[in-house]
Amino acid sequence: MRKRWTLLYVLLTGTLPVLSQDLHFSQFFEAPLLRNPSLAGIYKGDVRIQGVYRDQWNNVTNAYRTGSLNAEYKQPIGKGDDFITTGIQVLFDKAGTVGLTTTNLLPALNYHKSLSNERTMYLSLGFMGGLIRKHIDVTKMTTNNQYGGGGFDPTLPTGENLVSPNFTTWDASLGLSFNSSFGTEDANSLFLGAAYHHLNRPKNSFYRNPDIELKPKYVFSGGVKFKMDDFSYFTLQADQSVQGSFNETVAGVLYSYKLGAYVEEDPLYTIHGGLFMRWKDALIPVVKVDRHPISVALSYDINISPLKTASQGRGGFELSVSYIGFLDRYNSTRDKVLCPHF
Repeated sequence: MRKRWTLLYVLLTGTLPVLSQDLHFSQFFEAPLLRNPSLAGIYKGDVRIQGVYRDQWNNVTNAYRTGSLNAEYKQPIGKGDDFITTGIQVLFDKAGTVGLTTTNLLPALNYHKSLSNERTMYLSLGFMGGLIRKHIDVTKMTTNNQYGGGGFDPTLPTGENLVSPNFTTWDASLGLSFNSSFGTEDANSLFLGAAYHHLNRPKNSFYRNPDIELKPKYVFSGGVKFKMDDFSYFTLQADQSVQGSFNETVAGVLYSYKLGAYVEEDPLYTIHGGLFMRWKDALIPVVKVDRHPISVALSYDINISPLKTASQGRGGFELSVSYIGFLDRYNSTRDKVLCPHF
């Protein structure tokens, strides 16, 4: 009984530590705005649209189904090499027996300031803010009050004085990043970034308790892309997130190989394969295929946390699809020698 009540309390209030953490993806590199709003526009193209779907722990319990969709539009601004990116981040998550559903709608704006006239080197400042809505299905809720000498009676009141099965709040995030090319013929690239999420401390209670709020989250990100030869390259990426008393480290590497007649500028396919690790939680093999302008990636969490006994090593399945392309317009980034990218 106590476990049943504890789970309900967590789902309704979000006060226990496990729910003080934000939603996350193993393919964090396919959801850049969730990492840092200043990573919007760091790609070769005018438009980028990315979607990620995650199905986690459903072999253990009725757990998490999470989806992310982000869209970005980048264009030159002024007479120099500066750019501006507008975007939007949509996030959906449904979890638990009572169907705790979270929906985020977050517009974003990012300004890229050129730091060099000779090579790609940009400092980007991004802002993201918008709506968070949460909902539960009270018809599927059970509490201790509904249990008596005769067992469970769904007709008994739950004893919960909920103002409403849903609430809406507002969220805001800031981020700063640096990206640059380096090496022979500037064939390699890197980026570093830091972000501050929930800077306005959004309220987070179905009971309208003003003391319950989302804790600020700090995310530090980095990535390096090394060209090996005309056909192949390595990409290393990592995130360190800190939210309240919790922290998460995820890092890994992808090896990429180009196929086709014009591999240097326009490969027919690029095949990526590699391994990431979420420290003390999961190993994450990743396979990705690019067929310009579409990319598809598949990953699976192999659980190495204390939950591995119950989960039998199974964790989260993720599928991502992305589109990156140029537009037929007079000021397309295709015509610019310098442009923020990674």
